[in-house]
Amino acid sequence: MSKDKLPNFEIPAEIRQLAEQSVEQAKKAVDGFINAAQQAVDALEGHAAAAQAGAKGVGRKAMSFAEENVASSFAFAEKLVRAQDAQEVMRLQSEFMRSQLEALSQQARELGDAAARTAMESVKPKT
Repeated sequence: MSKDKLPNFEIPAEIRQLAEQSVEQAKKAVDGFINAAQQAVDALEGHAAAAQAGAKGVGRKAMSFAEENVASSFAFAEKLVRAQDAQEVMRLQSEFMRSQLEALSQQARELGDAAARTAMESVKPKT
């Protein structure tokens, strides 16, 4: 069929207007969806950044505690090699164990508190 023989078909103005309105509404809906998605991504990035910063802080604190514990162990070892008798060794061992248990208890509390703060900060809504 040649182009010359096609009937002249015109879209009624009402249908054209309805189609234009539908396209405009769809465009607005997609724009709204994209904006909402971008806001969600931005919020997640903010939460992730807060969690990452908090995790770094907890990690630094844990490394600091590890360094303190190693230093305490070496100090204890130096005292042990200078001990004069078995009774002094037992006293030093008892003192070291008591001080380390107290230190570890305090360190565990601090790490727990820091981890809890990090968790709360990472889920707190950004204002």
